[in-house]
Amino acid sequence: MNPSIAKHYREILVAVGENPEREGLLDTPTRAAKAMQYLCNGYTMSLEDVTNGALFESQNDEMVIVRDIELYSLCEHHLLPFIGKAHVAYIPTGRVLGLSKVARVVDMFARRLQIQENLTKQIADAIHHITDAAGVAVVIEAKHMCMMMRGVEKQNSVMTTSVMLGAFRDSSATRHEFLQLIGRRA
Repeated sequence: MNPSIAKHYREILVAVGENPEREGLLDTPTRAAKAMQYLCNGYTMSLEDVTNGALFESQNDEMVIVRDIELYSLCEHHLLPFIGKAHVAYIPTGRVLGLSKVARVVDMFARRLQIQENLTKQIADAIHHITDAAGVAVVIEAKHMCMMMRGVEKQNSVMTTSVMLGAFRDSSATRHEFLQLIGRRA
């Protein structure tokens, strides 16, 4: 745990009018620092480390989809969470990526200070880069605490972002199939 982060959390507690010496807050700066380091551990990962060579030869050239991958990230504007799910698809060209590695790629980028629009693109670009797929599609649906807990305070709004690369961008039929398979209207 980085003691500098804990020190800054202590200063934040004082700045908002709290007493960091009261019983309930004695260990809060350290716990908050550990939590922040965990929530931002995507900075310590690389695509190569996360995928760990888990590319396997395959003659499959049909769409591969991993749906409903839970994700938790922190909005870079307010440092508040956004929580949702990612749907990731790709069309292999001789190699498939190990199933768990798709979720690990999502986590690696989600565990960075982020906006959802960029997160969606980073995941798509990474899957394309590592698989050399004929096409990649990523849709993310998330609820943002910065919109729910402050500002307009809208509890039921969901932000949806998508990135379509290659065959998913070029072919409306391929895009439509993907959206149908993840339960979305095209």
